[in-house]
Amino acid sequence: MKNRSNIITLLFGVIPMMVAFSAVAAEPAAVEPAAVAAKPEAVDADAAIKLARSSHCLRCHGVTKKKEGPPYNVIAAFYKSNKEAEEVLIEHVTMGAKVKLSDGHKENHKSLADKTPEQIRNLVRWILAQ
Repeated sequence: MKNRSNIITLLFGVIPMMVAFSAVAAEPAAVEPAAVAAKPEAVDADAAIKLARSSHCLRCHGVTKKKEGPPYNVIAAFYKSNKEAEEVLIEHVTMGAKVKLSDGHKENHKSLADKTPEQIRNLVRWILAQ
C-alpha cells in the first residue's frame, strides 16, 4: 500500500511540479522579429506638382476636383490596396494607353516617357499620396 501511495504522490505531485518548474526555468523561445515594412521614399511634392503642370496633367486631372479625368484623390483611393499600384500607374503615364473621356470618345493618354524614371516615380507617388 505504501508503494502505491508513493507512486500516486510521484505521478500527481512531483512530476507535474517538475514539468512546471522546467517550463518556468527554460529560456524563452526565440521570437522572430516582425518583418519591418519598407519605408516609402519621401515624395518631393513641389517637383511632382511642377512636373504635373509642365506636362499638362492638371488640364484633365485635379487633386480633389473632377475634371475630364478622375481627380488624384480618387485615383489614390482606387489603388489604395493594390500592391502594384505604383508600377501600374507608371506604365499608364508612360505608355500612352487609351483612355475613355467623359464624352465617351477614346484617345491616347498623354505620355511622360521623355521624363526620367525618378521624376515619373515621384509624380506617381505624389498622386498615390493624395
